[in-house]
Amino acid sequence: MAHQDYVSRSRPAKKKSNVYNNKPIENVGLPLKVKIIAMFSFIALIGFGYFLWTIKDLTPQEPIQLPKTTKENSPSTQLPSPPKEKWQYIEQLKSKEVEVGEYAIKDKGPYKMQCGSFRTQKQAEKMKANIAFTGLSAKVSASQGTNGTWHKVYLGPYAKKRDAEKDKHKLSGNNISTCQIWQWN
Repeated sequence: MAHQDYVSRSRPAKKKSNVYNNKPIENVGLPLKVKIIAMFSFIALIGFGYFLWTIKDLTPQEPIQLPKTTKENSPSTQLPSPPKEKWQYIEQLKSKEVEVGEYAIKDKGPYKMQCGSFRTQKQAEKMKANIAFTGLSAKVSASQGTNGTWHKVYLGPYAKKRDAEKDKHKLSGNNISTCQIWQWN
């Protein structure tokens, strides 16, 4: 079946109706739904009237009198005896003393965050400038390796790893997601 393009096809012109040749619409009465509703409401009104006419001569029954009870004799005021405890640890917990141990948190040392390692000084300075736009201060250091000189861009030192993670999150929010956190050696 061939593909049809409905957008480019022109729309057929609407036929204009002659205002002077229109015949007035004749009112034929109430719609059928209104007639049915009126009929049911009339029947319901007659039924309600008949119901009222049938109960007009009835006398109300006298309420049943219950014997009065006093509060002293009523079983609801006497509480049952409390149940015996099945467990003994409740009393032991009241007199229990907790020993608090002291511990020391080992500081693993300062951290640094390396964001790139480049062959040329110009590339490292460009990364340093991008980091400066986020409000952080980066440093560039050159290191001699087995396969040439590398220019590393890093931030730090950080006393806690949490501080380094905070700056890493700030950098990743600014589309710098190449940073890694290392221990400072």
